[in-house]
Amino acid sequence: MIHQGNLKTWNRIATILSVVVLLVVVFMRKIHIDSSIDFSFLPPFYSMLNAIAAICLISAYIHIKNKRIEAHKRMIIWALGISFFFLICYVVYHITTPETSFCKEGFIRSIYFFLLITHIILAAVSFPFILFTFIRGYSMQVERHKKMARWVFPIWLYVCITGPICYLMLKPCYA
Repeated sequence: MIHQGNLKTWNRIATILSVVVLLVVVFMRKIHIDSSIDFSFLPPFYSMLNAIAAICLISAYIHIKNKRIEAHKRMIIWALGISFFFLICYVVYHITTPETSFCKEGFIRSIYFFLLITHIILAAVSFPFILFTFIRGYSMQVERHKKMARWVFPIWLYVCITGPICYLMLKPCYA
């Protein structure tokens, strides 16, 4: 558990981590590492990780609604860990593999780009708030945690669900 005295330190760590992750994701397309490893297996894998994180979030929500706090904590920790692993796989894929463009035309293209853009923006914006909400919960600042979780949870869930949807829509376009 995070004690009140360590709260400033944890908040600083969350802030630094948020800035670093944001910079890495923003600039990862500028970085290209030639690799002898074919990472084309990663998009379905990290999309599956996103879907599993969504299941963990839904499970955490059900647990907290039924006052099973320890089970709720476990599911949130799983969701965070899986999301972190997703992020590593996502960055590795995008710094080693050429970008895939969406190949469909018509209304489906508009739907894809709407989902993709909202997914990217909400993922970037929500990341620090996910960390701060976790810190509030883990440090037993229950009321502050609840206030944040009421709007952070649905955004995080949306991001976890739209990621695999975008992958499935883009799947026919992979070389």
